Amino acid sequence: MAVPKRKTSKARRDKRRAQHKLVPQAIVACPQCHQPKRPHHVCPTCGSYRGREVEPLEAPAP
Repeated sequence: MAVPKRKTSKARRDKRRAQHKLVPQAIVACPQCHQPKRPHHVCPTCGSYRGREVEPLEAPAP
């Protein structure tokens, strides 16, 4: 089994953990209804995506 040769210093450990942060979700305005939505997702208000109406699924997805 692999074992570290040296102890990881607190500075090195904390530099690695500095990248583990929460980032806010990106929000854009829908070009159809101008309501906020996530980019590259169907608009929850009007149901459009990339300028066209998206049909809802007939059956639930597995």
